[in-house]
Amino acid sequence: MDTSTSVTYDSSLQISQFILMGLPGIHEWQHWLSLPLTLLYLLALGANLLIIITIQHETVLHEPMYHLLGILAVVDIGLATTIMPKILAIFWFDAKAISLPMCFAQIYAIHCFFCIESGIFLCMAVDRYIAICRPLQYPSIVTKAFVFKATGFIVLKNGLLTIPVPILAAQRHYCSRNEIEHCLCSNLGVISLACDDITVNKFYQLMLAWVLVGSDMALVFSSYAVILHSVLRLNSAEAMSKALSTCSSHLILILFYTGIIVLSVTHLAEKKIPLIPVFLNVLHNVIPPALNPLACALRMQKLRLGFQRLLGLGQDVSK
Repeated sequence: MDTSTSVTYDSSLQISQFILMGLPGIHEWQHWLSLPLTLLYLLALGANLLIIITIQHETVLHEPMYHLLGILAVVDIGLATTIMPKILAIFWFDAKAISLPMCFAQIYAIHCFFCIESGIFLCMAVDRYIAICRPLQYPSIVTKAFVFKATGFIVLKNGLLTIPVPILAAQRHYCSRNEIEHCLCSNLGVISLACDDITVNKFYQLMLAWVLVGSDMALVFSSYAVILHSVLRLNSAEAMSKALSTCSSHLILILFYTGIIVLSVTHLAEKKIPLIPVFLNVLHNVIPPALNPLACALRMQKLRLGFQRLLGLGQDVSK
């Protein structure tokens, strides 16, 4: 944007709302994508609610690992609900306008849930590390109090560290363009419309993505590397199979989650095909919440039996 014509910023020129244009390059037929996105959203809501209710209902699932899974389900519902209603409103009703406060609130919610989810993945990795590599100490270390304190720390840390993102965005002057080539309030998409310098915004965004989330993911992969090394040293094939089965669902989700993050955050294809990073940005907010419960149900027998009992399809989970 040419800022030479706007040396000073008159408050009367400040825009009052943004226009979310949707998916770039396919505005005319993007509404056809509402069906698969709606199905993914309903799957995310239904499956995660099923996990929460099952864990609450079945006393045998009142263990730290399942409590962490329940917390992840709550975060997944929050993350998907932060963006999907507005996206569907754009696709169905052409409701593209969003006020500045609502846009900044959405930026905060996306970043907050996203970073909390990263922290929960780290807690789950630590839980599996202690369970497999330090089994004798597991009952005394990983307790309900441990889960409560770890969750509180994660929520507090990420809730506070993400506050500067919308605050810095709100401090910018938006005096000309207000059309965002996106279907949600992406921080980088919003601040690109500012008339003044956004270096601080970009720096903090980069720090948050690669230092905070990046360090979580590095610790997660380090934990699973140690777990894999320990598992390969086991003499019992049955113990090895059980350990790998417990960890594989977590690791598959994390690998998928990390891959989409890398593609969407770095905007590898933005210059040639703007649609790709925008669409990936949407998908990484809705696909993991939809797939997390499925992966866990497939790999965790107690949880799967809990589903069956709750739905009246199987025997008592404790049998």
